[in-house]
Amino acid sequence: MKFKLIIGLVLAAVVSGCSGAKLSVADEQMARGEYYDASRTYRKIYNKLTKKEERKQRGEVALKMAGCYTRLSQFPRASAAYQNALRYGVGDSTTVLALARSLHAEGRYAQAITAYEQYLATNPSDESARLGLAGARGAVDAKLDPTRYVVKRHQLLNSRRSDYAPMFGGENDDQLYYTTTNEKVKGEARSEITGTKKPDIWVMKKNEQGRWEKPEAVEGELNTDVEEGVCSFSPDGNTMYLTRARRELNSSTVVEIYTSSRSSASWSAPQKFEVTADTLSSVGHPAVSPDGQWLYFTSDMPGGQGGYDIWRINLTERAGSLENLGEFINTPGNEQYPYMRSDSTLYFASDGHPGMGGLDLFRADLTPNGGWKVVNMGWPMNSPADDFGITYAKGSESGFFSSNRGDARGYDHIYTFELPDLQIWISGWVLDRDEEPVANAVIRIVGNDGSNQKAVGKADGSFRFPLQRGVSYTMLAGAKGYLNARQEFTSDYAEEDAEYGVDFILASINKPVVVENIFYDFDSANLRPESAQALDEMATMLLENPNVTIEMASHTDRWGSDEYNDGLSQRRAKSVIDYLIEKGVTADRLQPQGYGKRRPKVITKKLAREFPQFEEGTELTPEFIETLGPEDQDAADQINRRTEFQVLSIDYQMF
Repeated sequence: MKFKLIIGLVLAAVVSGCSGAKLSVADEQMARGEYYDASRTYRKIYNKLTKKEERKQRGEVALKMAGCYTRLSQFPRASAAYQNALRYGVGDSTTVLALARSLHAEGRYAQAITAYEQYLATNPSDESARLGLAGARGAVDAKLDPTRYVVKRHQLLNSRRSDYAPMFGGENDDQLYYTTTNEKVKGEARSEITGTKKPDIWVMKKNEQGRWEKPEAVEGELNTDVEEGVCSFSPDGNTMYLTRARRELNSSTVVEIYTSSRSSASWSAPQKFEVTADTLSSVGHPAVSPDGQWLYFTSDMPGGQGGYDIWRINLTERAGSLENLGEFINTPGNEQYPYMRSDSTLYFASDGHPGMGGLDLFRADLTPNGGWKVVNMGWPMNSPADDFGITYAKGSESGFFSSNRGDARGYDHIYTFELPDLQIWISGWVLDRDEEPVANAVIRIVGNDGSNQKAVGKADGSFRFPLQRGVSYTMLAGAKGYLNARQEFTSDYAEEDAEYGVDFILASINKPVVVENIFYDFDSANLRPESAQALDEMATMLLENPNVTIEMASHTDRWGSDEYNDGLSQRRAKSVIDYLIEKGVTADRLQPQGYGKRRPKVITKKLAREFPQFEEGTELTPEFIETLGPEDQDAADQINRRTEFQVLSIDYQMF
């Protein structure tokens, strides 16, 4: 869990005058929530306990020191301290669980899984531990299957201390507010909790060219020498809601929500915003809904699920409107940093839902029955460390968030993120039946999502245009001098870039077109079953080109008499015609013609590639074939035995 004063909503007392490396002093610092000071004091005590008989005491100090490091998000140190405590025989099963969570936050998932399993062996009913184990196991898979988010550390925003909780505040997203503990903040005192200066709210603005400029402190009376941070804005941008820690002598620190008003570029002194009469509970991390009606916030007040929960209150009718978001969102762990992107989409950070370690970012969508569907945002938005405080640019899948990933001190830094548009393309070639490119073909594509696109192929027959994922498309290609061809295609739902290939083969209306893969029984006009696919495709083409009439021609090889071959080829052409009529093609669009052996095939470019022994343009006459060897004669006879069609007209009208 985050235990910074502002973002973790820690309650602490003012600093006492104790000093020196005494256990009582360290314990008092710890009790007041002064984790940075306490960790340093415990470390001095730990280093002095070197005798063998002091092993148990050394282990007890290590355990307390581990608690401080955990609250400071210094997980490598915390893990080492928990392991030392256990090595010295101090602690119980809860120490093993704390170690598991610390290893989890380090990203040492294999070791974390072992520690979770060890704890659950003696505490099998602990739901939080089971969720932790599920998160550690899931984190291994998450890193192997990253999301498409692109995450980068923002260099202009970040200082050498903690910078976190970014939030857009300008009407055009031209101002980004955030919380910082850099060395130039207003107060001089350092936090006994974190060891850094006490945070202020700063702002980064865009110039007239749309580029971000160097951040600066917010103007006006907003920042003081106490802690301010984690802000949100009314829809008009003129009211800021912020978290503030109020410290009074001899009393606990009170973390509350305040408001500030903007006049020009200056912000007024913060005024207390009353959420609840409960003065013992922490209230912070305000987030205004886009419609300005609700204020979401984090609190440990009674009535929640445990730890810190996300609550909301109606800004226009506050009395009686306070409500906890319930068990879909809140867990026995900690849910913090709410952000309403829309009235039905909530983002928040949690260490209670299964995650990659520390605080993870989650998206929650409101369901029709009033519940929430919660989804972990995955790697690389989340990491083994704390990831929290997200804000989106309007109308964009990009924005900023904060994380302490990669910082052994536990300091937070601000990152940019972007979810690039999916790049889904369809490309291919438009060719004729001889596999030659058809230049400047027109491709139309209609999707079941209502989309309608038109593209013109290039001179080389190629085409390429974008699609949407999960859409079924009907595609039609056509060109002057060719029959149209249709294809159907469905892009899948995968969240990844993809390019699909589809080719169109167009039939010329100016020359005979061979229909491949039509087979007859030997010395017969009976069509063989394996001819069905080619004939079905032929029928589809004719049905898609209803104004076309054709001659369906059959040809034989050089063997047999002219009379016999003419009759056989005529019967075979008629068999094809009968098949097409059965498939719904109008009979008067079809003319059978048997040519026997009277029209030898002329070798095309495609045939020359398939049969390189024959040159393009060669006519396979009986006289030429007889000059060939036996194998080439068989090949030439095979080429001459063919079924082909020729377009007769393109203006057929059915009356």
